[in-house]
Amino acid sequence: MRQIVLDTETTGLEPSQGHRIIEIGCVEIINRKITENTYHQYIQPDRESDEGAFEVHGISTEFLADKPRFIDIVEDFMKFVNGAELIIHNAPFDLGFLDHELAMLDPVWGKVSDHCQITDSLIMARKKHPGQKNNLDILCKRYEVNNARRELHGALLDAELLAEVFLRMTGGQETLALSSTAEGSTAGSNVSPIKRVDSSRPQISVVRATVDELELHQERLNALGDECIWSKP
Repeated sequence: MRQIVLDTETTGLEPSQGHRIIEIGCVEIINRKITENTYHQYIQPDRESDEGAFEVHGISTEFLADKPRFIDIVEDFMKFVNGAELIIHNAPFDLGFLDHELAMLDPVWGKVSDHCQITDSLIMARKKHPGQKNNLDILCKRYEVNNARRELHGALLDAELLAEVFLRMTGGQETLALSSTAEGSTAGSNVSPIKRVDSSRPQISVVRATVDELELHQERLNALGDECIWSKP
């Protein structure tokens, strides 16, 4: 099972307003194991980022000036993701930009969903944690994924963090508390601590019925008749 965790950074919020992708980051998961196979590319968008977008990702126009355009990287990108299940947090946003970029090419590639299965991890998180915030920072804290490096958004870094969150969010029990007290259990875990028997306490005595007691018990069963459930094998 091949899954690709994907994230993008863009010049703004709406491709319909001419905004473009400036960074793509992908992390591969095979059989629920994160591999070292990644895809990362900065892209020249031929326009400046909105001020609000720049504050989020910090990627300057000057930095992107010598980077390839989307048309130059599309073949390698599509080859990397083709046939995989894409895990995207708030998938409509990233897919809206990717599909817009693909639609501007000749020949047209179609939509990303024509080549990949799409899973929106934000929808999954909302179902699992209804009524709570489910952005990536919150999920990292909830699932104890270290995001100390995330001072600004970055496509590859965010994909790496989301991959860790996704595996923990979908993997059920992650830790087993072995402490004999509640204080010893893992923070954020729903696993109850294991209470171990004190080996120093006296051994429990086993008292067996006497022959007379067994005969009296059988007489009582006989008196109850054939329908007595204790008499049935």
